[in-house]
Order: sequence, then C-alpha cells, then structure tokens
Amino acid sequence: MEQFTIKTNSHAALIPITHQIRSIVKKSQVSNGVCIIFCPHTTAGLTINENADPDVAHDLLYMLDELIPWQDQGYRHGEGNSAAHLKASLMGSSVNVIIDRGELQLGTWQGIYLAEFDGPRTRKVFVKIVA
Repeated sequence: MEQFTIKTNSHAALIPITHQIRSIVKKSQVSNGVCIIFCPHTTAGLTINENADPDVAHDLLYMLDELIPWQDQGYRHGEGNSAAHLKASLMGSSVNVIIDRGELQLGTWQGIYLAEFDGPRTRKVFVKIVA
C-alpha cells in the first residue's frame, strides 16, 4: 500500500489527484488489476469526474452547498461541521479504477479528485494496487 498527503487551501475544494495515482500505478509495475483509492477522513471524500473544464468542479461544489448548507437549525453535531460529514458521505470514501496494460482505465475526460469539505487541512490518501 502507498499513501500521500494533500494540503488543502480552502474550506471546500475538489483537488485533482490523478497524477499522483498514475505515478503509484506506474511504480507498482502491475500490468492488469485494480487500483483502490481510499480517503480515511469523515469530512472529505473521493470522486471521479470531468477534468477538462474547471467549471464542472465549481458547479459540483456550488450545488452541494445549495443542497447541504453549512448552517442549518436541524443539525445536532456539536463540532459544527455536519454539512461536511453529509457531503463526504454522499461523495464516498473510495473509488476503484481498473488497470489494463499498466494504465488507469479512466475515460477521456475523467480525473480523480479529493473532495475537501472542512478545510483547510492536511488529508491522507491511501492507494492499494491489486494485481
């Protein structure tokens, strides 16, 4: 297993991590298998989405804020970051990508993102390659 850290600079962001994942896959020398990417945090997650137009990331974060506002009278969690927990649960804590001929099998416009919802923070990402 490999791991790396990402320092996030804002309260909410989608940070591209495809480059780091590709480097780990290349280093593994696995030709065919699966790459499992896991985020061990309850207020951050992972997603795969378009990486060509940065407006897609903006729009995703915008709509999550519309659906799940930071402040809500109904929240009961004492730390005041219920919205971050909800968004992380919707996003998910892991993604899996097929490896074929040593390459991640992402679509033409797809990238892997760490989704920060309670930053700025330092986040860990774990990567397991299964041949």
